[in-house]
Amino acid sequence: MSEPGLDRRQLLRLFGAIGAAGVAGPALAACGSADGSAADTTPVRIGMIVPQAGGNKPIGDDLIAGFQLYLNLHGSRLGGHPIQLIMAEEGDSAETGRAAVDKLIKEHAVQVMSGVAGSTVMTAIRDQVEAAQVPLLGSNASPNTLGSVKYIWRTSYVNDEAGRALGGYLATRRNQSVYVVSDDSEPAREQVSGFLRTFNGLPGHPDVVGDPVQIPLVSSPNLPLGSYLNAIHASGARTVFAAFSADTAIPFFKAWRAAGMSTPIYAPGFVTEGPTALRDLGDSVSGLYTAMNYAPDLDNGANRTFASAFQQLYNMLPSTYAMASYDAAAVLDKALALAGSDLSPQSINTALSELGEIDSPRGSWQFNQTRTPLQRWYLRQVRREGVVLTNTLLSDLAMLG
Repeated sequence: MSEPGLDRRQLLRLFGAIGAAGVAGPALAACGSADGSAADTTPVRIGMIVPQAGGNKPIGDDLIAGFQLYLNLHGSRLGGHPIQLIMAEEGDSAETGRAAVDKLIKEHAVQVMSGVAGSTVMTAIRDQVEAAQVPLLGSNASPNTLGSVKYIWRTSYVNDEAGRALGGYLATRRNQSVYVVSDDSEPAREQVSGFLRTFNGLPGHPDVVGDPVQIPLVSSPNLPLGSYLNAIHASGARTVFAAFSADTAIPFFKAWRAAGMSTPIYAPGFVTEGPTALRDLGDSVSGLYTAMNYAPDLDNGANRTFASAFQQLYNMLPSTYAMASYDAAAVLDKALALAGSDLSPQSINTALSELGEIDSPRGSWQFNQTRTPLQRWYLRQVRREGVVLTNTLLSDLAMLG
């Protein structure tokens, strides 16, 4: 790794002690604005599209928490301007997503938007955002199929990148044959596709044992898993790549542990990410290897500021969702400073295209030509630190984007 976590265990012990509490901490005192332009009183209207009900609510909570933390640390100003933050309920369907965008643009005339937890919503609002020419900084949802866009920027990732990072890594581990298994969700299909793309793309890679197996846990949540686990055991594979959503991961990994399976598993990090994931999965994922673009014990200056402030304010470990939303605010801070006195959506969008590197808790990154991050991915392992399970940083995996 370029920046090994020198103080990782001390950080995790600290976070572990407060992570068990799971209660909100005291609010942070606000700092000065990023550029010291306290005289500018022109507000910028920012719309936040986030789910506050349903299965994606924990991600929505993290998106709000990360963005609000950045505002707290910068005097509620971005680029020297005071901020008016306007919330809109994302929901979980194309219709609710489009209604949220309509509310923000037509009723509140926002100049820029952020958020969006679900890929279904992001896909549905793509043409609407492009037609309105109001920039959106998506801080989570990033389907592979979004295509060429001008006004949608993403501070998170592309859905298949965790799979791509693990595919390249496991392809270098000779004699480590791999069994590929997933649920029947679209994000899992994207992750499997990404894994096979890089795994098969490296000459001399180990074998993939049989065809990838898709377990229909999304369409059949109570499906018995015994036959699937028996097939993995009988395959003789030395390693398993597993792509599951938060809901389907619980029955799969609990059945895996109950069956006494011991084959090492590698998975996209989304399965153990967020404020409730490790709590809900428990010891069933102890030892699981994951790929993610962030780990809370990364040792760099930006993460020390972010992670310590996040735990002080929220009494929990920060997730990649909170980090990406924090970075969305940081990106807007730079873009609004560049835009100067012209705060039109088009001017803000032009400023976004002129940004260089972002000093981020994940490590420095920048937007690529598809308006997604060129960033480093990390290998983590679920380990117990004190009284809680944590996603513990192990090493670099790949630079993707």
